[in-house]
Amino acid sequence: MSGDDRGVATAWTASIVAALICTAAFVFWLGAAVTSRHRAEAAADLAALAAASRAADGPGAACERARQVTVRMSVTLLTCRWERGDALVEVRSEPSGRWVAIGQAEARARAGPVDRPP
Repeated sequence: MSGDDRGVATAWTASIVAALICTAAFVFWLGAAVTSRHRAEAAADLAALAAASRAADGPGAACERARQVTVRMSVTLLTCRWERGDALVEVRSEPSGRWVAIGQAEARARAGPVDRPP
């Protein structure tokens, strides 16, 4: 009778370890995605503000300043355009490291010239 359940503890332990590994992988993936999204949003906000601060220099100079900000923040500037005096910026955050399929995010931001009242 004692031979019927031999090895059950090993099977349960292996199942629990597999479940913990899957949970840890999911938490890691979720954390990478959230971090990438936050980085993209912050870069878009800063790039739009940088472009708006250079609005008096013209759209070309303003968008160049936005591009410089995105380069420093390690994101890609997708678009920089002007609409009714506001800078509209769109960026993409590319994942880094070996988890390339995880963490790509895009964000948009809008900012107006500094000297214009809200």
